[in-house]
Amino acid sequence: MKTNTFSVFNLLNYILLTLFAFLMIYPFIYILIYSLNDGKDSMLGALYFFPRKLTLDNYVQVFDNKQIWQAYKITILRTVIGTVLHVLLCTLMAYALSKKTLPGRTFFTFYIFLPTIFSAGFIPYFITLQKLHLINSFWVYVIPMLFNFMHIVIVRTFLQGIPEEIEESARIDGLNDFQIFMRIILPLSGPVIATISLFIGVAHWNDWFTGTYYVSNKNLIPVQTLLQQMLTEAEALSSSMQRAAQQGGQTVNVNMAGATPESLRMALLVITVFPILCVYPFLQRYFVKGVMIGSVKG
Repeated sequence: MKTNTFSVFNLLNYILLTLFAFLMIYPFIYILIYSLNDGKDSMLGALYFFPRKLTLDNYVQVFDNKQIWQAYKITILRTVIGTVLHVLLCTLMAYALSKKTLPGRTFFTFYIFLPTIFSAGFIPYFITLQKLHLINSFWVYVIPMLFNFMHIVIVRTFLQGIPEEIEESARIDGLNDFQIFMRIILPLSGPVIATISLFIGVAHWNDWFTGTYYVSNKNLIPVQTLLQQMLTEAEALSSSMQRAAQQGGQTVNVNMAGATPESLRMALLVITVFPILCVYPFLQRYFVKGVMIGSVKG
């Protein structure tokens, strides 16, 4: 019978892991503290663990921008629609490719694998989107991200681990392939579906590149693209203020609410990261299981 005994090695492990976890978490804590502190006071520095002058002015300033609400709407819509369609289509393709009796199975696998090796480049890709009338369209966020080879491989490998007897029993009961997929395969694929949903959901949420280069309509800009634009403007404003202060002896300008470009930047970062941090804990229990099952099995 084993007894719990004190171990210096275990103690050192706990200390090192605690320090490592703190180093990973502290940047987020610092951003949150900075966003909740008065902007003018934050310029004095020495903010480490608690706000010195607690205020919500930075968030009020951000949400006063009406465009941020429209950007959030676009981001949420593209994330939800893009994730659902991506998971459905990738799972359907993975289910077909998991069947050894599929005609041309090797060809189709190589066909979807080939684009992961070679890329035509930015200009041909832009022309393709233009010919498909996706430029300045909401669907430019969704359609190009419908398929991902690695996600298909992960799901296919997971499905190959499901006993064939389950499907044979369903066929005896009179179910066709689509009914088997919807009623049996999807419910059994919860862990791997949650895994690729997290992958593609985060990719949709964090994507700023598409909105920057393929969309000029301000009503279709996602929140990450808007954040990138606002951060660029804030940096330019901060630089111009510093130059003006150096040349004319002026102090750095602060708006009436006490917010500065730097404090607004921190508030924007919190607003964009917070939703993903809320969703992740609910999917985390499926995440490791889905990756391990879907990638280790040969």
